[in-house]
Amino acid sequence: MPRLLSTIRYEHAWLEKIISERKIDGVISDNRYGLHNRKLPCTMMTHQVLAKTNMGKYADHLLSKIHYKHIRNYQQCWVIDVAGKPNLSGTLAHPEVMPRNAQFIGLLSQIADSDLNNATEEYILILLSGPEPQRSLLSDILWKQALQLNRKIAFVEGSNNVKERNQIPHHISYHKQITKETLLPLLKGAEIVICRSGYSTLMDLVALDKKAILIPTPGQTEQEYLGSYLHKEGVFYHAHQPDFNLQKTLENTASFPFKKLPLKEGLYHYKKVVDEWLVKL
Repeated sequence: MPRLLSTIRYEHAWLEKIISERKIDGVISDNRYGLHNRKLPCTMMTHQVLAKTNMGKYADHLLSKIHYKHIRNYQQCWVIDVAGKPNLSGTLAHPEVMPRNAQFIGLLSQIADSDLNNATEEYILILLSGPEPQRSLLSDILWKQALQLNRKIAFVEGSNNVKERNQIPHHISYHKQITKETLLPLLKGAEIVICRSGYSTLMDLVALDKKAILIPTPGQTEQEYLGSYLHKEGVFYHAHQPDFNLQKTLENTASFPFKKLPLKEGLYHYKKVVDEWLVKL
C-alpha cells in the first residue's frame, strides 16, 4: 500500500509537468489512479469497479470504498464491458451501486476486426502469459503432460527469457513468444485454448468465439473470480493450477456447454464513446 500511494503521487506530479510542457487537452488512462487533473477532462478505463480480495465481504467493501474515492477524481470512468446481462466481467464491472461518473464502453480486442474465415480448428493451443514464477510453474506442468498427449498441440511459452525446450516431439509446434500477427492465425486454428483468465485474453476469445480452459494465476483474485464466474455461466471451463490434469480436463470439457456470449456488437461501442469525448474537448 505505501508503494501504491507513492506511485499515485508520482503519477499525479508527472502529469502536471507533462500538461504544462506539452499543452495536453485531455487524458485517458488505463486504471491509473494518479493521472487526473481538475483543469482537464481526465478519464480512467477499468473493468474492475468492484474490488475482490478473497478475504471476505468486509475487506471487499473497504477496498471498494477506497477504489471509488479514486475513481471520483476523474470526470469519467469508462467501464470495459457491456451493460446488463450477459456480460464478461460479472460483478467486477456490475456492482449494486455504480460510480456516478461511470459509463460502459463495451469490449476492447486487438483482433475484433480480423478475418475469421478459414479457421481449421485442428489443435490445442497452450497460450502462457503472466508474472513469474507462476508462468514457469504452469509451463512445466503443461509441458510434461503435453508430451504424453496424443494430439496436435501449439505451445506458446509467452516469454523469450526461457531456455528452449529440447527434443520437441512431432505433435507439438513450439514457440517462445509471438507477435500479434502470429497470434491471430494460431488462435483461429485452435480447437480449444488453454490460457490464463486475464481480461484482455478473455476479450480476444470472445471476439473469435473460441472455446477455452482457463487456469487463473494463483493469488490473482481478479483472475480467480473471472475463471469461476465464467465457468458457472457455462462460457469457459475453469481449472486450478496446482492439481491440473490435462487429459482429465479435456475429457471433462466434452460435456461442457461452452456458451457463446452474444457480445460482438460491444466490440465496437467504444468508437462512439471516444468520438463523443473528443467532440467535447
